[in-house]
Amino acid sequence: MRPNTVKALWREGQPAVVGWLSCADPYVVEVMAQAGFDALVLDMQHGMGIGPDRAAVVLQIISSTNTIPLVRVPWNDPVHIQYVLDAGAYGVIVPLIDSREEAVKAAGASRYAPLGYRSVGPNRARFYAGPDYIQHANEETICLVMIEHIDTIPRLEEIATAPGIDGFYIGPSDLAVSMGLGPGSVQSDPRHEAACLRVLEVAQAHGLIAGVHCGGHEEAKRRFDQGFKFCPVGSDIAFVGTGARSALQPFREVRTGPSGPYG
Repeated sequence: MRPNTVKALWREGQPAVVGWLSCADPYVVEVMAQAGFDALVLDMQHGMGIGPDRAAVVLQIISSTNTIPLVRVPWNDPVHIQYVLDAGAYGVIVPLIDSREEAVKAAGASRYAPLGYRSVGPNRARFYAGPDYIQHANEETICLVMIEHIDTIPRLEEIATAPGIDGFYIGPSDLAVSMGLGPGSVQSDPRHEAACLRVLEVAQAHGLIAGVHCGGHEEAKRRFDQGFKFCPVGSDIAFVGTGARSALQPFREVRTGPSGPYG
């Protein structure tokens, strides 16, 4: 089976440098896939109108490179997990996990028996991964469960024992909102940071990976230094927006009004 290089990095104690896809435009996806990320995550939960058909095309594009294709599914539903894995995703991020039972459900949908209950039928995965896909998929496929509510923090030790999960992925905005704070990955409230570090602590104690959604490369670097191993350094839409604003800035600085040099 084609190896999952993200898991290989984790086994070496190294973080994975991840890009985030919020749109499924084939050309944008191709540019991101050629950029050299260790992995790209297609966001079917909060991405722009990304359904099964568009997801399948994105997975085909990414897998023409060495970048590992991953998907954040829209919900903890085996239907969503099954079709992206069968289409060639090498892992899933499952949102809104609040209990061990929910983590078991997510992991079980990601694993073949006897570890889980994933149905056999890897339509495209067998072409991308190789003819021995079913024999090795359980060990190479990633399942990260999202921690997004402050009430979930006391249950982390139980969730960490769910068989088949590879780690936790923090949704910092939802976590903040559940604490009565404003959304955003960067929070000044020390309680939020303490909750994030508690997720990291429990993950490390159980031999799991901890990741957290980040707003940019500087934040991701800080999280990597703390010990997180899966952090997006940027997204397609953010890169486009930042580049456009950067290109416009010199002209805005010299514009003096309707009669100015660029008015």
